[in-house]
Amino acid sequence: MARARIDDGAGRAAVRAALEGGCAASRDIRAQAVRYTLQLLAEQAEGNTLEVRVPPFGATQCIEGPRHTRGTPPNVVEMDVATWLGLATGTLAFAEGVASGAIHASGARADLTGHVPVLPLH
Repeated sequence: MARARIDDGAGRAAVRAALEGGCAASRDIRAQAVRYTLQLLAEQAEGNTLEVRVPPFGATQCIEGPRHTRGTPPNVVEMDVATWLGLATGTLAFAEGVASGAIHASGARADLTGHVPVLPLH
């Protein structure tokens, strides 16, 4: 069964609260912020070539290309909550996150350049 879509108003509010509160934001707020921005990524970059993981709150598949169906995906990007929210909102560039070691990317198609930010801050 598919997970219910997070309402844009509630999702944006969670992202704002998570960014303002940082690590002090409640687990529920951080979880909703991550899940909402992953939802946006999946909607804006439809596909199943790349798996984006933000443990412990969520993961999604995105970007058009070859689909994997079993076992460990060949293309994975993984990061912590703060790093993901930075990417999702445009305060961190993908290349910068990879270079710093905050983003772990494996596979030939493990690149979110051009797909983030999904919710730019202005």
